[in-house]
Amino acid sequence: PMQQQKRQPELVEGNLPVFVFPTELIFYADDQSTHKQVLTLYNPYEFALKFKVLCTTPNKYAVVDATGAVKPQCCVDIVIRHRDVRASYYGVIDKFRLQVSEQSQRKALGKKEIIATLLPSAKEQQQQKEEEEKRIKEHLAESVFFEQTLCQPENRTASSGPSLLTVFLGIVCIAALMLPTLGEMDSLVPLYLHLSVNQKLVAAYVLG
Repeated sequence: PMQQQKRQPELVEGNLPVFVFPTELIFYADDQSTHKQVLTLYNPYEFALKFKVLCTTPNKYAVVDATGAVKPQCCVDIVIRHRDVRASYYGVIDKFRLQVSEQSQRKALGKKEIIATLLPSAKEQQQQKEEEEKRIKEHLAESVFFEQTLCQPENRTASSGPSLLTVFLGIVCIAALMLPTLGEMDSLVPLYLHLSVNQKLVAAYVLG
């Protein structure tokens, strides 16, 4: 009687946690080994549980032992077979519901939904996954590059004040270096434009 009283609140609530693994089944059309999957139901409680497996599309699947019992602190494997593999079912999501109740009770104490999907190919899925990862990496690289290019103009604008002056000075210095040095008499350039070696050195220094 004491035990009965202890677990009575759980029974009344009707939302007993159900521990089942996995919670998603993926069947691959091109891989026969995936057409049979196993659900494991765990019973961590002090009392035995009855279970029942329901499905939204029972015609597609064969459930071995769709009803049964799990002893306290034990687990049970439920085998689910996909028996109608066809292209029109690719990507369709079906649902299984696993209901549990206590041996002596009729009402469901708890339930868990498991989704099932049929996909055309495990290889295709792997390729898609790899392509997606590649796209994400490229996108990250692009965004980093984009951030860098965005940051650079700020640095330039900070130093844009002297930049025009620098360019002008550079042009003047290049012109100065191209002009003939004093003492070159056979030059076509008028004498007043002839620069001394020192003036050319200054121009070269400024350029540098």
